[in-house]
Amino acid sequence: MSLPTRLKALSRGFTSRSVDGFVGAVGNTPLIQLKKWSEKTGCNIVAKAEFQNPGGSVKDRAALGVVRNAEKLGLLKPGGTVVEGTAGNTGIGLAHVCRARGYRCVIFMPNSQSQEKIDLLRMLGAEVYPVPAVAYENPANYNHQARDFAKDLPNAIWTDQFDNVSNANAHYLSTGPEIWEQTGGKVDAFICATGTGGTLAGMGKALKEKSDGKTQVWLADPPGSVLYSYVTSGGKLTERSGSSITEGIGQGRITNNLGTFVENLDGALSIADEKSISMVYDLLDTEGLYLGASSALNVVAAVELAQKLGPGKTVATILCDGAYRYQSRLFSKKWLQSKGLDSAIPEHLKKYAVLD
Repeated sequence: MSLPTRLKALSRGFTSRSVDGFVGAVGNTPLIQLKKWSEKTGCNIVAKAEFQNPGGSVKDRAALGVVRNAEKLGLLKPGGTVVEGTAGNTGIGLAHVCRARGYRCVIFMPNSQSQEKIDLLRMLGAEVYPVPAVAYENPANYNHQARDFAKDLPNAIWTDQFDNVSNANAHYLSTGPEIWEQTGGKVDAFICATGTGGTLAGMGKALKEKSDGKTQVWLADPPGSVLYSYVTSGGKLTERSGSSITEGIGQGRITNNLGTFVENLDGALSIADEKSISMVYDLLDTEGLYLGASSALNVVAAVELAQKLGPGKTVATILCDGAYRYQSRLFSKKWLQSKGLDSAIPEHLKKYAVLD
């Protein structure tokens, strides 16, 4: 199937007409110019508003992509069960897709994730099993528990979001081409953080192809992840250490999704939690955008990359989701103090930390 034909099948067009239910509403989110930081850098900094997907995050695309792929391959039939291990947003996307398409949804997730995410999954009808957060190498890791659970069920799939490359393919077929179209083919660089690697790999491949290799694609990484050191060291996978308050990003290995593109990355930036927290509050104050920490990290990275590239460039990134799923943490004075992050918020913006 040609790329234009596949695009037509897997993404909706820019239209004001009605679409086919939840799945028809996934994708074609707005591209927002961030005025303050564009002016400060002399660049055009734009961010894809993935929080406007119907399930509220960029992971709606991956969720729909892996389910559609399973259906296409005959692995998932009517009345079947979808099982996944997820830090939250992919599970939420899957829960929505399962409701829309009539599947049972079972989610295993680290018990370190926000209560808002767990509650929402259950409200969407998913069966949720919070389990201790342990390394991927541990058999008790939430991904392995999801895999083993699915093995024992008839007409069930483990969507395997980290290593199922239909995740990256969803972004190759939709998100990347959308940004290319929305910028009129003028994207000098794209940067975002990665957990599964699907967004970065899929978008990176699409933008590299469409620009004949001219678009630079960079990785942004939080503390506690090995990907920044992997890229900047030329491929040395160091032992994971440290941690971050961001959820769903950072990694201790090269996933199959990221592996499809990692050798084509142009560079990587490491972003401290203090910068991400400060940007959460800055974007709320200056742009009216209520975003999660991973979105804020992406914006910090886009600003730093714009400063590296110099004025006149267009730098794109992803706004993964809103702050609604994290507000009991990100806007809690007590929680921020417990993490030593209250001082990261500029004094004039502390008025937004209204909880506790």
